[in-house]
Amino acid sequence: MTYETEQAVLAAIDEDRIIGELRELVRIPSVDGTAAEVDVQAWCAGRLTELGLAVDHWRLELPELTADPQFPGMEVERAEAWGCVGVLGGDRTPGLILNGHVDVVPGEVFDARIEDGVMWGRGTCDMKGGVAAVLGAVAAVVAAGITLRKPLAVHTVIGEEDGGVGAFATLRRGHRGEACLIAEPTAGTVIPANAGSLTFRLEVPGLATHGSTRSRGVSAIEKFTVIQTALQELERERNRDPHPLLAHLDLANPLSVGTVAAGDWASTVPDRLIAEGRYGVRLGEAVADARTAFEDAVAEACAKDEWLRDHPVTVSWPGGEFASGLLPEGDPLLADTVAAVSDAGGAVPAVKGAPYGSDLRQYAAAGIPTLQYGPGDVRYAHAADEHVVLADVLHAARTYALLAVRRCG
Repeated sequence: MTYETEQAVLAAIDEDRIIGELRELVRIPSVDGTAAEVDVQAWCAGRLTELGLAVDHWRLELPELTADPQFPGMEVERAEAWGCVGVLGGDRTPGLILNGHVDVVPGEVFDARIEDGVMWGRGTCDMKGGVAAVLGAVAAVVAAGITLRKPLAVHTVIGEEDGGVGAFATLRRGHRGEACLIAEPTAGTVIPANAGSLTFRLEVPGLATHGSTRSRGVSAIEKFTVIQTALQELERERNRDPHPLLAHLDLANPLSVGTVAAGDWASTVPDRLIAEGRYGVRLGEAVADARTAFEDAVAEACAKDEWLRDHPVTVSWPGGEFASGLLPEGDPLLADTVAAVSDAGGAVPAVKGAPYGSDLRQYAAAGIPTLQYGPGDVRYAHAADEHVVLADVLHAARTYALLAVRRCG
């Protein structure tokens, strides 16, 4: 594309419309598993249709998807779910996919309040700011009247927060591209790699007795401390030699116990404890290998304890399965994205990996080079003070527009 074409698409960025659409998106309370998750996909399909894209808006066959051996897991119940893909220009393989998830975690504030150039509310950061920027970029390409040599695709997906059913279904339906940018919040950084994560569940057995004769029983709480110590050592081991893209983090592969429940009466020694938590999958590590390392650590701790040796802890893996994902070394998408960020008026971005799972790993596993760049800071995702700086949303839209015309034009 010529310099003049690029300037034309930048000039066509409609800032007021992007902000207005972000406000509309945030006001749809599309919490995972709710009816609003269906509503937001209908909204996206309508907007893409208005822009003139060829739109595939379909109902997901959930029983078929969940029965697939490769299904990445799901943590909420869904009676209905929809996919949405829009394609601009031709019927060849798209030169670029712009992806964004439209589901959000539970929250109370969906009013999309704007103050001093910042929009507040659930989903502003994670990641409807990115989705609005994607739509604004595509609208600018259309408004500028640019004829694309390769198609440009937009994938809006649901269920990213609880496993990735939306991206899984989209890829299973056959939607592909030469490269993919996911508009996740990256705080000005380009992220070509995500570590993965798994949810674990531990069932620790004890022996109940009256609290006044506790020496006759075995407290499941006390036995959990044995396992907790082993898990802390496992975390230390798995962080001794982090991948270079994650070396900037104090913990590249965190292991965190999030919930603990035990006991049913104050004066009874508890005979059962249930703990659940989050376990990091290292870059390039197979999920099966990560599980084995965890299960072996628990088994070894049990073998060293007189009670747990004969009454071992049960390990299970509920919820979503987030493998790690990595952009192939030397893939031009990285340099192209860094250049677009700078040419759109931003500073030259740092390139770093991230410790959390995302849909990046699904596109990468499908052989599609993928990275993340988007408005917002993940520190505010899921937070009570979730927000996004509107100037960052607008800059992201300009970045995506440049990248789109350069990859597809």
